[in-house]
Amino acid sequence: MQQADIGLIGLAVMGQNLVLNMNDHGFKVVVYNRTTLKMNDFLNGPAKNTAIVGADSVEEFVAALKKPRAIMLMVKAGPVVDKFIDQLVPYLEPGDVIIDGGNSQYTDSNRRSKELTKKGIHFLGTGISGGEEGARNGPSIMPGGNPAAWEVVKPILQAIAAKVDGVPCCQWVGENGAGHYVKMVHNGIEYGDMQLISEAYQLLREGLGLSIEQLQEVFAQWNKNVLDSYLIEITSKILGVKEEDGAPLLDKILDTAGQKGTGKWTGVDALDLGVPLTLISEAVFARCLSTRVDERLKAAKIFKADKATFEGEIESAITAIHDALYASKIISYAQGYMLMREAANEYGWNLSYGDIALMWRGGCIIRSQFLGNIKEAFEKNPDLENLLLDDFFASEIKQAEKGWRKAVKMGIDLGIPTPAFSSALAFYDGYRSERLPANLLQALRDYFGAHTYERVDKPRGMFFHSDWTGHGGKVSSSNYEV
Repeated sequence: MQQADIGLIGLAVMGQNLVLNMNDHGFKVVVYNRTTLKMNDFLNGPAKNTAIVGADSVEEFVAALKKPRAIMLMVKAGPVVDKFIDQLVPYLEPGDVIIDGGNSQYTDSNRRSKELTKKGIHFLGTGISGGEEGARNGPSIMPGGNPAAWEVVKPILQAIAAKVDGVPCCQWVGENGAGHYVKMVHNGIEYGDMQLISEAYQLLREGLGLSIEQLQEVFAQWNKNVLDSYLIEITSKILGVKEEDGAPLLDKILDTAGQKGTGKWTGVDALDLGVPLTLISEAVFARCLSTRVDERLKAAKIFKADKATFEGEIESAITAIHDALYASKIISYAQGYMLMREAANEYGWNLSYGDIALMWRGGCIIRSQFLGNIKEAFEKNPDLENLLLDDFFASEIKQAEKGWRKAVKMGIDLGIPTPAFSSALAFYDGYRSERLPANLLQALRDYFGAHTYERVDKPRGMFFHSDWTGHGGKVSSSNYEV
């Protein structure tokens, strides 16, 4: 029997579709699944009449692979990944490659990469985005880990990835957990994008009173301009789905949002690194609030007020909401790139920010026209500190600012929550401020805790403490930064 080019363990939806994608591109694949029945169903169903083969044991699975062996794990993140790695290692040889394609935490990928390197095994922690459709037809793939592993599997991963202008949405990210870190930030931005779209939807529907048909047309039109993206496209499609009774399916869905944790991980890491990732954090908190359905229903009765009605020109208001969505989206990506830049400095990664934008242009959930502008910004200036400092994005924000403020005010006046729109605007106003009230904050800290402060009339790095009460001492607390 001809030996396989790559093996894949884990035949859930993503695993099955990636295997079929590999087969379509001429690679011979061997598969293994903990549940043999699922593997047989796959081989006798979707994989029937293909070159895909199955293995009944881990030993048989490894033996079916060409050397150096390339093995992809598409299993549940966490201990299950470690369990399969432990089962595989006894049958592997130095130079073999293990690819973790699940949504693992980057810290786990850091650990696995280092542990396996000691054994001579190459590890790739690889973020994959695009869902079922992307896995089947071309996902965005974000590989990181041992650079030696990349050279082994690069032809396969780039072949099955989505292509934009002929360029694969799969480029080397960096060592150890860099691939899964970039995927984590991708998912955080995805949380932000969906929250922004949801806020625009609520303003349009509840604030302006647009019908579901009008909403569908608005989103369809938005998908033809600067907001052109996969999520805007499918929002328009969702709005058009009706039940048998003619009612919108959307109206039958309970307003409580789930999450798998990647958005939370992004926010937690931002706090650890001291990065103001305000919009994505608000998107996570909005999901948390949505789950408190019973409490919200009680509160709605207690705080029920006369419903305010919108007064103004509808088309102008729609444009304002569009501009708020666009400007806030720019802020979300700017914050996401701030986080990746800080992480690269902290963890010693050499991230290519333009290539990351390229990887996200196709196949993944946040794919959009907008990402081409981000790639251009970093092509012009690889050392760009923040997207808001790029001429294109600075100009776009300035043009959208008036409508953005109008939309946020609209939400306030109508009692419609806009946590992502509002936090994005607050970040923008803070980021462009020559002076913030942190001087008072630091004075308060020094007053009660002797935490010291710097002065505007002295060089940076010199710290001072004042005896604010007249009877305090001269001893100050040690100075440190989060």
